[in-house]
Amino acid sequence: MRRITLIALTLAIAPTLRAQNVSRLHSEIDRRARELESKVVAWRRDFHQNPELGNREFRTSKIVAEHLQTLGIEVKTGVAHTGVVGVLKGGRPGPVVALRADMDALPVTEEVDLPFKSTAKTQYNGQEVGVMHACGHDNHVAILMGVAEMLAGMKAELPGTVKFIFQPAEEGPPLGEKGGAPMMLEEGAFTNPKVDAVFGLHVFPNELGQVEYKTGGLMASSDNFYITVKGRQTHGALPWNGVDPIVTASQVVLGIQTLISRQTDLTLTPAVVTVGMMRGGIRTNIVPDSVEMAGTIRTFDEGVRAQLHERLTKLAESIATANGATASVRIQKMTPVTYNDPPLTERMVPTLERVLGKSNVKLARPTTTAEDFSFFQQAAPGMFFFIGVTPKDRVGQAAPNHSPKFFADEGVLVPGMRAMANLAIDFLSAPRP
Repeated sequence: MRRITLIALTLAIAPTLRAQNVSRLHSEIDRRARELESKVVAWRRDFHQNPELGNREFRTSKIVAEHLQTLGIEVKTGVAHTGVVGVLKGGRPGPVVALRADMDALPVTEEVDLPFKSTAKTQYNGQEVGVMHACGHDNHVAILMGVAEMLAGMKAELPGTVKFIFQPAEEGPPLGEKGGAPMMLEEGAFTNPKVDAVFGLHVFPNELGQVEYKTGGLMASSDNFYITVKGRQTHGALPWNGVDPIVTASQVVLGIQTLISRQTDLTLTPAVVTVGMMRGGIRTNIVPDSVEMAGTIRTFDEGVRAQLHERLTKLAESIATANGATASVRIQKMTPVTYNDPPLTERMVPTLERVLGKSNVKLARPTTTAEDFSFFQQAAPGMFFFIGVTPKDRVGQAAPNHSPKFFADEGVLVPGMRAMANLAIDFLSAPRP
């Protein structure tokens, strides 16, 4: 009888003890975040001043790996060329959570006047280009390095394992190369130990410190299409002696507009098809032999995605045939929908509200930009959110991501660290079914 009583008493007080321990961890995160702020700011400025393109993040990944090693974290380097995976095993058993930061910069010449402005240049697609963290990945890396230091100092109390994923080439690998999240997964980033959930954030020109999230599809899938229209070359003064691929390609461009406006049910889901490149001809008085076109397809639904692939191909081929030309279509599948697992997201939103304040956590509208974090979400339930980097008096005027004028206020670094560390702790500490 006494044994039954003791068991019942233990079961009754276990939730209270767990809650007290988690509350203590929350307070420790806040304390450590404040202490680390100057160090994280310095990292961010260093990465901003020394940006590197995808699959070329040699300096960045070396700094990351050396930092993790000094913390006693198990480190694997060279994952997907320059990626780094750190494994922190807690002092108590539990699940495995992954936290991800992307490391690559963009071929953009910076126009923001900062003391740590990037003046870096490199070769990209055969051209000399400037290099800039125009998407804010320097912030992501610095934030996750800070989170790693915070959690490593709390290792004995961690109920599970944290994987730190520092990913190269989120913006896409160089032509002819593999890279990014798919290659990290291929090379075992989510195995040994297997990841149970993954979290990621992205800085965005919303109000500083505010978070936006959405269950389900947050960011669109992204696919590229390439169309070659072949006609028959002739003198520009005698077009009837040939087949004009420029006129045919122009009709294809106009036809593509109907794929969304007349052939897609927009009450179901948004979608975009954009022609971003069209090239053909070398002289004013020659009808060329062929025209090349390329563009992007963005969707939030796999059925709509497949439908647009099929209809785009048929449309181009049919218009070409009607003009006596031919069209070859190649569609390159790039990234799937960035899909926030609904049960996981709904479970973790209260963590963000507690950390940042309920008024600072808002529902996001879907965005037709894309993220290869989506591949990680196919390997494990995931949650991805945006965090604002724009002072309140500048909201609506700030330059967007990928602009040479993109600016991130460093006030985002501490909230970013606190958000990611608390998500990890709360996920690991939650009662298991």
